[in-house]
Order: sequence, then C-alpha cells, then structure tokens
Amino acid sequence: MLNHKYRGIDRSTDVLSFSLREGSINTPELGSEKLIGDIVISVETAQRQANNLNHNIEKELMVLLIHGLLHLTGYAHQEEKDYKIMQEKEDKILEIFDLLPDV
Repeated sequence: MLNHKYRGIDRSTDVLSFSLREGSINTPELGSEKLIGDIVISVETAQRQANNLNHNIEKELMVLLIHGLLHLTGYAHQEEKDYKIMQEKEDKILEIFDLLPDV
C-alpha cells in the first residue's frame, strides 16, 4: 500500500502527490517541459467516493486530479489555515470545470 510505504499511514487514500519541487507554492510555467511530480489516484477509492457522493467516477477522478495538482504546486491542508487556503483554491478550479458539488 503506497500510503503506508510513503506516509506511514496504514489505510488507503484517494490520491497521493509526489512533488519534484518541495517547498513553497510554485506555479508551473506555461509551455514549460519541466516535470513537477507524480499523482497517483486510487480508482477503487475514487469509485467508492463517487458512489457515496452520488456522482460518476469521471467527476471524482477530476476532483482528485485537481486536489493532487494543488499539492504538487505547494498547497497543503494539515493546518486549519492552510486547509482554508487550499479549499478556496480547489473550489475556484472546480467551479471553472463545473465540478462543484450540487447543493
């Protein structure tokens, strides 16, 4: 299990991001061919979450991809203040792609 191997957490997770540029928030340059890292999404967990949220797997995969990309660009959510910042950024991107949850 990757979550245990890389984070020491003995349970599954939906998405893991492995940054090649640890540190402060970085915005990838447009047109750049530089790698910023890898994103691993558990399709099994994504399907379970999609079922629980009553939407399709494609939507859940897009949400998880956006979440992973934010991690690769330096956003985190361990601290409450960081969680709020990341959540606002995530919501803005989800809104652009019409992926916000139905209210």
